[in-house]
Amino acid sequence: MKVGKRTSFPRSFKRRPGETVVFSYIVHKSRAQRDRVLAKVMKDPRLAKMMEPKATPFDAKRMIYSGFKVMVEA
Repeated sequence: MKVGKRTSFPRSFKRRPGETVVFSYIVHKSRAQRDRVLAKVMKDPRLAKMMEPKATPFDAKRMIYSGFKVMVEA
């Protein structure tokens, strides 16, 4: 994405030289399904090392996450 004069996706994260901004999302059927999936993911022992703050390949303090409600479906 080109860096805009007024705003851009990379600028919103205060991207530093050499950094890459990554965008990702997951669609769940329902909040209940999301909660079940997340509980299983958090219990996965393969992720234990990755969950340690010093082991993450990114600055987790700059990570943004949220939930969204569908307003329009096509």
